[in-house]
Amino acid sequence: MRELKMKSNQSPILTIDVAHPPLPADQVEALLIESWSRVRNSENLRVLKFVHGYGSSGKGGSTRELVRNWAFHHRSKFRNVIEGEVYHLLNPAVQEMRRELETFTDADLQHPNEGITILWVK
Repeated sequence: MRELKMKSNQSPILTIDVAHPPLPADQVEALLIESWSRVRNSENLRVLKFVHGYGSSGKGGSTRELVRNWAFHHRSKFRNVIEGEVYHLLNPAVQEMRRELETFTDADLQHPNEGITILWVK
């Protein structure tokens, strides 16, 4: 199992990279469950950033679909799910998240990226 990494001790974001190298679907789903549980039970973490890649076909990859479908089916566990392509400061969901969690830095914010999904854990 891949080790979960935090970007910063001060950041409310736990970043999980399942695209480099790509993982099989069953391992991705196990990491989704494990990392959700870790964030849910943490005092400091509130957000999961899944780096799943976009896929080489140009249509979106199967790992991206798996992560987003899993998030949809488990949406009751999240305050919000933000697709990377709309992860910017003008997005009302991002504004609300930053207001509640206090302003935080994230290198991916303001850089549309279809290869990530942001999960704001309840």
